[in-house]
Amino acid sequence: MTTRTAAPVDAAALAEVDAAAFGTHAWSAAAVESELAAHGRIVLVADGTPLKGWASVAVSGDAADLTRLGVRPQARNAEVARSLLEDVAVRAREAGARRILLEVAEDNHPALRLYEDTGFVRIATRRRYYPGGVDALVMERAL
Repeated sequence: MTTRTAAPVDAAALAEVDAAAFGTHAWSAAAVESELAAHGRIVLVADGTPLKGWASVAVSGDAADLTRLGVRPQARNAEVARSLLEDVAVRAREAGARRILLEVAEDNHPALRLYEDTGFVRIATRRRYYPGGVDALVMERAL
C-alpha cells in the first residue's frame, strides 16, 4: 500500500472517506479543505481507486497532534490505518516533532488496539468528551 501527500484536489474524496469511516461524525468537504490549508498540517492519503483512507497531523514545536485517521470500512484490516499512522509519524518527526498525541473514544476497541500496538500509551482521560458521554483517552508516543 502506498501513501502520498494529499492535495487540495483530494478534498471531496477525503470527505467521502470520512463519511464512510465516521458516519454522522464525519467532517464536511469544507472542514477537510480547511485541514488541508491549515498551517503546520501534514495530510496523507492511502492511494487507491477510490482512496482507502487518510491521516492528518498538526505539528507545532516538538509535538504533533493526530487530528484525523479515517479508513473506508472495506479497507479495514488491510494494514491501511497502520501504514498511514506510521507514515504520518515519520513525516511529523521530519518536521521536528518529538512526540505525537491523539484522542480516541474509550469504546473504540479496534483503534485502541492499533494505537497500543504501535507504541502509544494512555496519559489522560477527558471525561464525556464524545457524543453520548463517551470518555476520550489521550494517548502519546515518542517519535
